[in-house]
Amino acid sequence: MTVWRYGHDSQGCAALPSFSRVRVSPEGGAVSRTSRSSRSEDRTGLLNGLAAYGLWGLVPLFWPLLKPAGAVEILAHRMVWSLVVVAVALLFVRRWDWAGQLLRQPRRLALVAVAAAVITVNWGVYIWAVNSGHVVESSLGYFINPLVTIAMGVLLLKERLRPVQWVAVATGFAAVVVLTVGYGRPPWISLVLAFSFATYGLVKKKVGLGGIESLAAETAIQFLPAFGYLLWLVAHGEASFVNDGAGHAALLASTGLVTALPLVCFGAAAIRVPLSTLGLLQYLAPVFQFLLGILYFHEAMPPERWAGFALVWLALILLTGEALRSARRTRESLVVARGGKAESAAVDV
Repeated sequence: MTVWRYGHDSQGCAALPSFSRVRVSPEGGAVSRTSRSSRSEDRTGLLNGLAAYGLWGLVPLFWPLLKPAGAVEILAHRMVWSLVVVAVALLFVRRWDWAGQLLRQPRRLALVAVAAAVITVNWGVYIWAVNSGHVVESSLGYFINPLVTIAMGVLLLKERLRPVQWVAVATGFAAVVVLTVGYGRPPWISLVLAFSFATYGLVKKKVGLGGIESLAAETAIQFLPAFGYLLWLVAHGEASFVNDGAGHAALLASTGLVTALPLVCFGAAAIRVPLSTLGLLQYLAPVFQFLLGILYFHEAMPPERWAGFALVWLALILLTGEALRSARRTRESLVVARGGKAESAAVDV
């Protein structure tokens, strides 16, 4: 006999439920092989998600190791070595069909170029900020990124917000005002990081490439100017890659692995766990960065900055709570809609 069991979509790409068939014995004992496999996939996905966001959260510890290289030199090495790493990975898995298709689609190729330009700004500002003592302000950029993404959805895509989302966005705006007073200037590092990353996400969604493929396409566009700049540094005797020993050169070369490894883990998580879970995990990275800024780099946090961050966290709590309620309502409505079908198929001897 066969029954229908409710569970998450096997692709794990959204918090949308699906029904899967499991075999039941006449005595009523279900064969749990599918269930065990699903739990194993969920566990693997969760561990990969923790690894991805954990690595992204701890990356501020890495960039200072690359001194005396400046932010632009580090950025150029990151572009060059990231392409090397993802090219090797794609050769290993033999996934190159997408490249030919992309070259035959000028509009998608142009969007990849836009994504490459935007992520160049994001990477460059972030590296400079961390190595210049602005880790806490950098973490703020990734805290407010979901709020900026929502605001861009309203302005550019004409999306409609629910009341709680409007309150969250307004609270985030108030936080920026408070932090502007606290810093004595707009938190431009945070705003550049948030807007550049939100734009990057929007463009990537329209391109529709996988994580590794997208990184390969973007770094292929970045490669020539980055490699040209590195050659210029060598010609002028200013390349720390050449001047500061083999250990320093190895660290600069490892920027490719530091970039690609979390992305691989994220890709493994994205196909195994619901987006609602990934949405919660994404806060690990700025939390780790914030804690590193205060506890490890000993950056100042006067009361007005605490007040600004508290408003941001309040906005995120409102936003996350609303998202979870919406996902639960969606699941419940789908269960009700499919309940009749599930009952009619419950006995299939």
